[in-house]
Amino acid sequence: MMRARFLTFMLALLAAGAAGLAAAPSQAQDAELIGRFGDWDAYTRGNGANRFCYMVSKPKEASLRSRRGEIFFLVWHRPEQKEFDVVQVDIGYPFKPDTEAEIQIGGNSWALFTRDESAWTYKAADDRAVVAALRAGSRMTVKGTSSRGNPTTDSYSLKGTSAAHSAINKACGRS
Repeated sequence: MMRARFLTFMLALLAAGAAGLAAAPSQAQDAELIGRFGDWDAYTRGNGANRFCYMVSKPKEASLRSRRGEIFFLVWHRPEQKEFDVVQVDIGYPFKPDTEAEIQIGGNSWALFTRDESAWTYKAADDRAVVAALRAGSRMTVKGTSSRGNPTTDSYSLKGTSAAHSAINKACGRS
């Protein structure tokens, strides 16, 4: 399941011409800003079968920030592939192999599988649960461990998540 999700995501990036998205989603080539909603931005890319809608934010606080690359959290839709509310973390360093990352919102937490500098939930039901918690919560924490063994904790504001999510739903025909 996790391998299929990773491969599907990588194909989405290639199909949408989103090579720049992996480095900085808010500056990805051909990305169109739908709007800024509190601490979250919403974007679209491509048309038709290549339509890709996403909301993104950077952490308010991040440990070891000066030694890391781009750090961000995404929720994305690819309607043609019937993929909605896919949760992704880009942590800004290579994860330690065979480790998980963790998302915490309120009293809930979810494990994520890791690959290179990114992490995803294990199943679509977890994506839906995370998105529901994002919309209802006020703060999210993401924890991971670098390939050098350094633990990190990043804190995100969830201000604007409901509006940003509604915007990507509308942009990708998922009202």
